[in-house]
Formats: sequence, C-alpha cells, structure tokens
Amino acid sequence: GYSRQTINKWVRKEGWTTSPKPGVQGGKARLVHVNEQVREYIRNAERPEGQGEAPALSGDAPLEVLLVTLAKEMTPVEQKQFTSLLLREGIIGLLQRLGIRDSK
Repeated sequence: GYSRQTINKWVRKEGWTTSPKPGVQGGKARLVHVNEQVREYIRNAERPEGQGEAPALSGDAPLEVLLVTLAKEMTPVEQKQFTSLLLREGIIGLLQRLGIRDSK
C-alpha cells in the first residue's frame, strides 16, 4: 500500500472527493470516494525508486518488520510522541501500558 501522507497529498493535488469519517471528532479522519478517476490514478502511480510493494502483514511477519511498517504508517507527530513515550518510559513502561507485562 501507500502511506497515509502520500494518499492525502494525492487527494489535495487531484481534488478527489472526501467526506468526514463518521464517529471521528476533530475532522481529521476523512473517507476518500473511490471512483474510476481515483482507481486509474492509483493504478498508474509509480513508486519511488527502490520501493517495491509494501510487505503484507500477517501473524507470521517478524516483529521488526511489523514495528517498522507500523511506524511508517504514523504521522510525523505520532512518531514524535511515540518516540518520546519510549524514551520516557522504556520498553517495560510500554509493555505495562499495553497490559503485556505486570507492574511490580
């Protein structure tokens, strides 16, 4: 797939129709109306040099691949906040927040 940032850039550049995503406050989440124009654009889109198809994520994918793929899907602000959380609390703090490790 393509990153959220890439899709959003195309939406602005090509003037695609969007609508607010129901149940999401703040107006940030939008649904793109996929018509034939959008399909054709995506079919003809070229990936940056050296970038193949995104790896399909499954339960068998190595943890490192999953983490890197998920990090690339975050916005720059989300990446910065997540980095701050990891630096502040470390892996033990993160695992405790996720309910994976008991707090002792």
